[in-house]
Amino acid sequence: MGKLWRWLAWIGISAFVLLYPMLVSVYVTLPLFIGFAGYLILRGLEGEGWRYLLLPLAYLINLEINLSLPLLLSPAAVLIYYLSLYPSVLFLKRCRLCVALLSVLFIDLFYLGLIEIYDFIFTTSSITINSQLLYSLLMDLLAAELL
Repeated sequence: MGKLWRWLAWIGISAFVLLYPMLVSVYVTLPLFIGFAGYLILRGLEGEGWRYLLLPLAYLINLEINLSLPLLLSPAAVLIYYLSLYPSVLFLKRCRLCVALLSVLFIDLFYLGLIEIYDFIFTTSSITINSQLLYSLLMDLLAAELL
């Protein structure tokens, strides 16, 4: 019975990774979960397993393709955060929730900063900063809290 549930969980997670970015491109009120996926990548880099690395990376790339965002900018934001601020956030290691919330918040902020830099350099308009992004950030933080 345990194998069946594990198999069903894998099917559900894979369906989410493949289908949710398509839903986000149609229904713009759905949250993006960029910071949450980035935090899962951080956990994968810390040794939690390859699932924490590959599935969120596939999700982020799929999201960028479906939303016509600059390719590999969200993994770049995760790596910039991992190399610059993540070691200093780890002093809160006893409070795993604090590390998760700060990581999601900073990954989202780094991503927004990189999008703004990209838009400035190439004189484009990838996203507009409005209440929709604030909603997405709050849902990201809520997802990190539930983890």
